[in-house]
Amino acid sequence: MYTQTAPNYMPSVLRSFALSLAVSVIGMAAGMYIPQALFLPLALLEAAMLIGAFIMRKKKSIGYTFLYLFTFISGITTYPIIAYYIAESGANVVLMAGVTATAVFGGLALYASATKRDLSFLGGFLFAALLALVVLGIFNIFSPLSSMAMLVYSFIGILVFSGYVLFDINRMKHYGVSAEEVPLMALNLYLDFINLFINILRFFGILSNDD
Repeated sequence: MYTQTAPNYMPSVLRSFALSLAVSVIGMAAGMYIPQALFLPLALLEAAMLIGAFIMRKKKSIGYTFLYLFTFISGITTYPIIAYYIAESGANVVLMAGVTATAVFGGLALYASATKRDLSFLGGFLFAALLALVVLGIFNIFSPLSSMAMLVYSFIGILVFSGYVLFDINRMKHYGVSAEEVPLMALNLYLDFINLFINILRFFGILSNDD
């Protein structure tokens, strides 16, 4: 069942999402000038903000300042990842990952907004898969996975965040978006995109290094 807010505020979500990506790109550019010693504190701040957003999501209380501050910091902390793959695999791999992520995100978003099916049933499966990815990611820090295992890990990550694109866009279509929810929904889409991009980049990077 559609709500009256859906046609009014979903475009606002998409505009805020696009602006958040632009802010993130500015953050990536700023990352070139950030001392290496600050990346870990910034990553911890980003994680704390993400936990805070998760806690506040039921109150729908995050604002635009939070959204753009988070995406700016996220851009800064993403810069070392991009710099690593530029050095290891070349700028073409990073560019190809960006184009692929944009195409995948766009195609899934179009499908999710066009289909009459309610895809909310995906939520539980996706959350369980996300928790598994987080656990494996922590495990990888202390006991690095093999190249093949990381390739599989990245592919599963691509599937999970592709699923979240479908889930989030479809949920907005079917259940609507209030004005208060716009920053939170834009943050969800930003996280979907940036994680999709990072997993695609890692996948392409591993493949290029194995050649």
